[in-house]
Amino acid sequence: MPHFQIDYSANLEDVVDMGALCETVRAVAADIDTFPVAGIRVRALRVDHVAMADGDPKHGFIDLSIRLREGRPQEVKEEAVARIFAALKAFMAPAMAHRSIALSAEMRDIDATLSQKFGNIRDHMETNT
Repeated sequence: MPHFQIDYSANLEDVVDMGALCETVRAVAADIDTFPVAGIRVRALRVDHVAMADGDPKHGFIDLSIRLREGRPQEVKEEAVARIFAALKAFMAPAMAHRSIALSAEMRDIDATLSQKFGNIRDHMETNT
């Protein structure tokens, strides 16, 4: 953990490099001590059907959902989500200079007793972090 899911409106597809945004989020998360690098997952999902604000189809959105195992202190989570949201805002600033875009981010704890995990990614990393 953590898992980052970026939902974005389809009308941003030609405006924003979603692969680069995923990498930006991954790099910022990897630099935050509370997140084990091997557990970071970032994915972007296009939302084709959207209705926003006054109904004008020019409006777009990016919603970043962060899920992580419970147990981190509140202040650690607040600092982490603030750093990641700042990176999202900085990445999106050029597009937002000429497009109507709403940004949001939310971090949620996952109950470890209800979330099963298995993988061998650490076995294939140069450093087992």
